[in-house]
Amino acid sequence: MSYPAPSHPTTRVLAMLELLQANPRIGGAELARRLGVDERTVRRYAARLEDLGVPVVADRGRHGGYRLMPGYKLPPLMLTDDEATAVVLGLLAGRRMGLPGQATESALAKVERVLPAALRDRVQALRDTLGFTLAARDAAAPDTGAVLTLAAAARERRRVRLRYRSWKGEETLRDLDTYGLVFHSGRWYVTGHDHRSGEVRTFRVDRVVSAEPGSAGYEIPGGVDPVQHVTRSLARVPYAHEVEVLLETGLAEARRRIPASTATLTEEDGGVLMVTRAERLDGMARMLAGLGFPFVIRRPAELRGHVRALARTLDEQSAR
Repeated sequence: MSYPAPSHPTTRVLAMLELLQANPRIGGAELARRLGVDERTVRRYAARLEDLGVPVVADRGRHGGYRLMPGYKLPPLMLTDDEATAVVLGLLAGRRMGLPGQATESALAKVERVLPAALRDRVQALRDTLGFTLAARDAAAPDTGAVLTLAAAARERRRVRLRYRSWKGEETLRDLDTYGLVFHSGRWYVTGHDHRSGEVRTFRVDRVVSAEPGSAGYEIPGGVDPVQHVTRSLARVPYAHEVEVLLETGLAEARRRIPASTATLTEEDGGVLMVTRAERLDGMARMLAGLGFPFVIRRPAELRGHVRALARTLDEQSAR
């Protein structure tokens, strides 16, 4: 097996260690070929491994090469209690964030296998007893390859070709200048300039069938905030009723109580204008009552009737 020539020397040193663990003895020329470097560099990597405490034996002569000292085993993964807890919590939370469950389970198993026995038992106790109020979202887990491709494209400013499946099941090809990835309410989204529509669009990553990196570069416009764009896009998803309500409070207080994904908030004389959409007006009435702010309904007029009906119900309940 040959290794691609990574750009960072540390990656090559670790790749050399992996080759030495997999082969009882391997020649310098063969190591150089597999790592994509010259034999002089291989000698430097061997010295670097020695500095790290890995006993590399260099056998000279016609049948010489490199090998690890007989009986040498890599030490257990050296993590403090805090570090091990952070790793396990990150993997468990990742499953709740829509990462593939199989990948997180296998990663947890590998981490636990190389931990010292005492710490492994404590980590397993945490894993066995920890509960989450947020349900796992495996059904909406995005393809890991798509996530990594989109992340690399956003960092390197490289256009990607997406094959995207809509909620109707229709597939389209799109060239996307990726601005960023956003995790929101259990789902992964990608936002960027979509050359098919000529607009900045938001796409669900779990609906990305494939993502292929291209060579065309781009610049992200100044002031673009992927998180803000995604939440505003979701707030504009069409529902049955358009709602405008003037809340008699300050903008900062309104933002603390109302998620950006559910409504657009604009400061006005006398308060904050909340513009949103709702499937059911009785639900909107309950939301307004729960905010605790005085309010003025601008539209739709039917919302006033639902607020009055809620008030009557609460009055009847209070008399019981």
